[in-house]
Parts: sequence; structure tokens; C-alpha cells
Amino acid sequence: MQLTPLDDALTERLLAVAVAEATPEEVIPPVEGPPGWTGSRQEFFRAFHRERQPGLAGPLRTVMFAIDVDSTIVGMIRLTLDDDGHTAETGMWLARSARGQGLGTKALTALLDEARRAGARTVRADTTPANRAAQAVLSRAGAALEPRGDKVYARLELGS
Repeated sequence: MQLTPLDDALTERLLAVAVAEATPEEVIPPVEGPPGWTGSRQEFFRAFHRERQPGLAGPLRTVMFAIDVDSTIVGMIRLTLDDDGHTAETGMWLARSARGQGLGTKALTALLDEARRAGARTVRADTTPANRAAQAVLSRAGAALEPRGDKVYARLELGS
């Protein structure tokens, strides 16, 4: 398993995986319109990922990684640095066929290494109370989980 920063070609491969093996709600922020992977949602997906291609040095201070297993793209994990440079935020999604194989844990472990290299000391994430798999991945990585309302917030201390 390796993490590869997204470029236009990888974004197209990732979109194909998303359309085939995930719902838009699992992958992108809400987009108005009928359900499913409409043309407008696919264009939003492309634009959303393209504007983050400059990486951590870019204006959005975000790098999007394809999760690659033996040259097969199985999902995405993101790292965003806060303005202080010491706090980061992450989120990920996996294709249905890649779930339950420990890939989320491996991807998060690799992302935490990236966060350390970028100077982060703390990584945050959030999920829903129903997403037990995400909570388990975060817990295995050492996150403190805090349920609040319709979210579960996670905090991982990386040390200095």
C-alpha cells in the first residue's frame, strides 16, 4: 500500500473508483441535484481535487493522496494543515471492495508519517456515530474519540 499525491490522471482513475464503488456522500461535500453520480457531481469531484493539487504549499494547504494497492487505486486520504502548521486534519474513503482489509489503518498510519514530516503535532478527524469502521481505524491509531451530537471527533497527538 502506498500513498500517491493526486494529479489529473490519478484524479480520473480515482473518480472511476468512486463512481463504481462509493456513493457521492461518502466521497465529496454535498452537491445539489438528483441522487447518484450525476455529471455535475463528477465535475465537482474533478474541480475539488484539482484545486488541492498544489499540495501543502498551496493556498488550501491540502494534499490529496490516492491509496494505491498493487497499482490499483482503492480510495483517497487527505491531509490539511491549519494555519499554525502544527495541527492537521484528515479524512478518507475506501472503495467498497477494499473495506474490511486493514487498508484504512495502513493508509492512516502512512498519512500520520506525512503529517509528522510536515511538522504537525496533532491530527484531527471527524466521522459519524454510525461509521464504526472509521472509529475503529482512528482508535487503532491511538486517537482519543469524543462523540458530540451528530459527529464523533478524533484527536491524535503525534508528539514534537
